[in-house]
This record gives sequence, structure tokens and C-alpha cells, in this order.
Amino acid sequence: MKRSETVYQPPIPAGKKFDAIVVGSGISGGWSAKELCEKGLNVLLLERGRMIEHVTDYHTATMAPWEFPHRNQEMPLDVLKNYPVQSRTGFTITEATHHHFVNDLENPYVEEKPFDWIRGYHVGGKSLMWGRYSFRFSDLDFEANAKEGIATDWPIRYKDIAPWYDYVEKFAGIAGDRDGLPHLPDGQFQPALPDNCVEQYFRKATNATFPDRKVISARAAHLTAPTQQQMSLGRAKCQFRNLCMRGCPYGAYFSTQSATLPAARRTKRLTVRPHSIVNSIIYDGKTGRATGVRVIDEQTHQWLEFKGSIIFLNASALGSTYILMNSKSTRFPNGMDDSGQLGRNLMDHHFHVGATAGYTHDLDKYYYGRHPAGLYIPRFRNLPGQSQQTFKRGYGFEVYTERENWGHAYGEEGFGADFKEKATQFGTWKITLDAFGECMPYEDNRVYLTTDVTDKWGQPVLKMDVHYRENETLMRKDAKEQAVLMLEKAGFSNIDGFDSQAHPGLSIHEMGTARMGTSPKNSVFNKFNQHHIVKNVFCTDGASMTSSPCQNPSLTYMALSARAADYAVRALKRGDIPR
Repeated sequence: MKRSETVYQPPIPAGKKFDAIVVGSGISGGWSAKELCEKGLNVLLLERGRMIEHVTDYHTATMAPWEFPHRNQEMPLDVLKNYPVQSRTGFTITEATHHHFVNDLENPYVEEKPFDWIRGYHVGGKSLMWGRYSFRFSDLDFEANAKEGIATDWPIRYKDIAPWYDYVEKFAGIAGDRDGLPHLPDGQFQPALPDNCVEQYFRKATNATFPDRKVISARAAHLTAPTQQQMSLGRAKCQFRNLCMRGCPYGAYFSTQSATLPAARRTKRLTVRPHSIVNSIIYDGKTGRATGVRVIDEQTHQWLEFKGSIIFLNASALGSTYILMNSKSTRFPNGMDDSGQLGRNLMDHHFHVGATAGYTHDLDKYYYGRHPAGLYIPRFRNLPGQSQQTFKRGYGFEVYTERENWGHAYGEEGFGADFKEKATQFGTWKITLDAFGECMPYEDNRVYLTTDVTDKWGQPVLKMDVHYRENETLMRKDAKEQAVLMLEKAGFSNIDGFDSQAHPGLSIHEMGTARMGTSPKNSVFNKFNQHHIVKNVFCTDGASMTSSPCQNPSLTYMALSARAADYAVRALKRGDIPR
């Protein structure tokens, strides 16, 4: 499992000024870089971790289990000790994937309360390991804060972002169906991933029994009918391997490596510099503008400065907020913010609550390949026209199904031909309903900078003070009950409700801490993801989210990034932002 350790540092002439600097190369950073390059700007893309090149650096992508020293079943303890936080997820740290996650010992943080901060520091960021579920938000989501008098109002509505959803979906490639749900708007879809027999049965039974809810195909960023534009970037149809976290050599799922990075590179206007830890933004008090960023070279620990006319923060929700908090000056003694909201309102979807069951029919059937997304039950609580539940907002269910293979014989007693025959038969079908629920924007769910602990490069780290509240607890109770009820009504067996009481962070959908809003008094960024005070600084990742609708948020980051880049370039050309 050797991987390239080549130092990839393009020479940047001293004093060179870029039209734009993009900090972070994940889902939103890749989009920002692509859009800015394609609109004529010379862009410096900074990534704090190593370079990962598409295909050539996916060293485990095609390895069979027996090609790993421990059959991809166990991690050596001398390696696992570097991942005390990343391994909490239960699925990320394997022989095949551990190199895509951060070394926790080198990148510490402080937990005032338990918080699972899952990170990938390399070019492409978590776009290489994300779950790929891609849903739009609706006005049910954008209007909720204002209608309920909670936190602050979103500065945008669905009509503002709808054309940008169209734009990014066509480029990224989203498989799904047009389902006609107002609270989960339809998009520009390629054919949906097909159902297996259990999914077909559950979908039909639940849709017939519960008129207030609808089981649909998950909308996933996988190519099922690649367009000419996508194929021109070297992308191909999904192969149903479901080994996505290793990196996809076919470019079948959307990632920075497969899509936005090659698009940006072909403009010849992109410079990528990995091993570049952005410490802070450089602020010029005379002009009221940012002039560039301060960087620590990850490998040499050398301090550097890079200049740019526009700065896009796409370092992840907490990464971007860290940079803003660290960007102190006479004008901004507490970080680059006037609202007092920087570091506050941290949200993450709460999940790992629902039910599992068995399915004793169709035992003569199996499925071909391993499709990488299953079914989805969109939010069905607190919709317009419904009575209010004991909790606000709502949740959706991701639905997973599988049939046990010969692994079902692990631990069973027996020997001889009969046991061998039994062990090599497929086991029973299993189904899981796992809820993802909205977390409210609580002002005292927050992060701080602390020097009690420092990282490998001597920088202060974040302290997390975040927990779920009564609203989330009541929502989880309902989600568990409804999951059990749906499986009962559908005729499944051995139904078992569960609630793991997962900590914030584990869903890996961090949102908030530098929210968008209507005024510099209530928010850090405006309706174009532009800093209220420092007009040439933008942020389009999870930090800018004003609330946390229960849908997976990455598609919204893509749309916001494309929209903000369009606005920034037009502002630059008008002279509203000086070069």
C-alpha cells in the first residue's frame, strides 16, 4: 500500500499576485476554482495536505481483500493509534482507506463536549470519501428560521439558487427520479440507480400504506448515463463496485479529482499548491480589503505569503472558521467578524437512529454488483398543512439493504461437507432505516481558539463546545418509532429499533459558525457568500450555512460556490472589487 510522497510544489515567483486564491480543494473549493478559472481568472488553489492525482494515486482502488496484509479486516495497532478520532465512525479506517483521513495526533483539537471531527487533508478533501447523496433545499428550509423566529433569516430563497442547482447537477451528474415533492425539489437527473428486490418490495409496500410519505430512489452523484461533457473529462459510467472511498479510477462519482480539477486545469489558469496550511487572511486596514493569505508549508514549516484580489474560503466549515478567527488585526481584534456570530451556531445532522429488520422472502434472488446508493424517505414531519409535532423541523431516512454472504457463518460451529455447503450459501436479507435529522442553530453551540493545545506546526487549535438538545431528542424518539412502524406495516421480521446517541460531528455534515445573513449585525456573510465588511473575501462551504435542513448539504455547497464565483467575477470586472 505504498503511496507517492513526491513533493509537489510549483514555483511561485516572489510578489506574484493572483486574481483569486481558493483555500481548500474539496467539494466547494474544487467548484470555486473551476468557476473562477473558466471565467478568466488566474487562480491559486491552496491545499493543506498532499497531492492526490486522479487514478494514479488511488493505490488501493482495485485491490482484492487477499492483497492486503490483513485482508482489509484488521488495522495494525501501530497504524490505528494515529486515528483515535477518525476510527470512531466505524467505517472509515481500514487498510484500504486510512490514508484518506487525517492523523489525529498531528491535528488535535479540544473537546469541551464529545465531538467527532472527521477530516481528510489532501487535494480533493472529502470529495474523495463523501456519501454522494445530493438533494436540493427548498423554501421550506430557507424560510423556516424566519417563520419560527429562530436564529436569523436566510438571505436567499429557493428561486435565487434554483438555476445554480440546475447548473451544478448537469456538470456533476446526479442519478435520481423526478418525484414531484415540493419540499424536495426535482433536479437535472441521469437515470436512477436500480432497486434490488427488497427495495422494490419496501418501496411499494410503504408508499401504499403511508400516504403522508414517499419512498424514492436516493439522488446520488454517480454517472449512469454520462454526457459528452463528462466523458470529455475522462469520466465513465458507474461500475457498481461500491469501493468509492478508495477513489474511483472510472471517475464515475463526482469528486474534485474526476470533475472540477481537470476542468480548471484545462483553462491553463490554475496553480495548485498542496502542503500549504493557510493560517490567516492578511487584512489591509487602509483599503479595508484582504491582500492575501499567510501560509505554513506543511513539510518545511516555512511561513509564506500569497497575494490575491479575491479570496474564497473553502477549507470546510470549521477549517474556514478557524482561518477567520485567526485573522486578527487592529480592525478585527477577535477575528474577521463584526456580528459576534463567528464560531457560533455549529450544527451537524444527528443520525444513527431508526430500525433494522430481516426479510425472509426472495431467498432465490441476489443482485449483480453493489450499487452505491439505496432508497430515501424524504422528510414527512411538520410539512405545510400538517399538525405540528412535539419537535420542530424534521428528518429523512436513508434506506440500506443487503443480503448476507458467507460471512454469516463466522463464529458458527461445525465442520465437514455439510457445514461447508451451509457456509457457502447466501444468508438472509437485511434492511436498515437510518434517520438524518436537522439540528437547530443554537448560538451557544460553538467553537473557540485555544492555545492550551497546539498542532504540529505550533498553531492554536479549536475547542468544541457542542451538544444536541431537547428538540433533537424528541425528533429521534419519533424517528425510531416511525422506522419500526414502517417495517412492521411492510411485513418484515426480527425488527429492532436502535438509537446509538451519536455525538455531533459523526454525520460529517458540519454546518454554521460563519453564517450567511441579512446584516453584518446578525451574520458574517451576505446573500452572495461575500463577507459583509471585507468585500473581497467569500466563503461557500458549510461554515456559511444559516440552518441545517435534514437533506445532505454538499449539492448546496456546489450551487453556492458557482453562484458566488459568478458574482465575484462580475464585481471584479465592474471595479466593485479592485484588482
